[in-house]
Amino acid sequence: MHPYDYPTGENPYNSRLTETTKTYHRYMVTFPSVPSPSLPQPNIVRGEYFQPCGIDRFPLVILVHGMGDPNIIPCNLIARNLAKKGIASFVLYLVFHSSRMPPDMKRRFPALTSKEWFDTYRLSVINIRQIIDWANGSAEIDKDEIATVGISVGGILSALAMGVDERIRAGVFIISGGNWEEMTWHSRSHSAREKENCGRAECHVIRSQYPKFVAEVAEKGIENITPIKECFLTDPITFAFRLQNRPVLMINARWDTIIPRQCALDLWEACGQPPILWLPATHLTIYLWYPLLVSRITSFLKSTFNTKDS
Repeated sequence: MHPYDYPTGENPYNSRLTETTKTYHRYMVTFPSVPSPSLPQPNIVRGEYFQPCGIDRFPLVILVHGMGDPNIIPCNLIARNLAKKGIASFVLYLVFHSSRMPPDMKRRFPALTSKEWFDTYRLSVINIRQIIDWANGSAEIDKDEIATVGISVGGILSALAMGVDERIRAGVFIISGGNWEEMTWHSRSHSAREKENCGRAECHVIRSQYPKFVAEVAEKGIENITPIKECFLTDPITFAFRLQNRPVLMINARWDTIIPRQCALDLWEACGQPPILWLPATHLTIYLWYPLLVSRITSFLKSTFNTKDS
């Protein structure tokens, strides 16, 4: 069974206009998520849709934030800039956002069970795919021009979504990487460490089977392979072979201790060595380079979509 498959069909998407400017209309969009064993039902997905003004048809970028509510802010800033360039954006509120996380999970976070971590990753990728379903029902959005831009864990989720859904044409992964073993034991992130319920030696033995698993997925398809451990399914390297001939841009921090350099390089290698920009920053100070960040993202997307400013 494919871990990121979900029931398709009619889904009630609701939108409410919240802001109008010279360059965009901003809507709050909500819709029911697919069921998840770790989350109470109904679990409602929330997102902000930035629609460019003065254009009849445009591309869409799905912006996926990192851990913590404040990480919505850079996504909203990027969305406003993209609207000026004639590109629509959907800022997704992940399961990790306080507005969606159940109270019990919020109290324990990041000390979740491995099953809960898997469910939240799985649900997040499916929510990205549900946004694409929504976009495909809109006459104003060009369904052949959809990209995802993710920051930190949002970049990992974006890479996973792009790997399992060919409707995503391009991806930008910011301060992100792959290789869960390396990330678990060499990252300073508590959430990275909490994802594992095994010791370092046991993890190394289990992960020694990972290259074989990745090769079998490429040969036989994920639905025909049973992983030794569920973390194999949430490592973006598992599906990165499907990104090798598609537009990808990576932006990483040279002194990142949350996403170690080797993790970024492992994902870069698995994606076919796409363009990668290394900024002299840490995981948290990369936003000091915001003007350059947004300029590179915008240039990449405009080139990919061949769009003109609104």
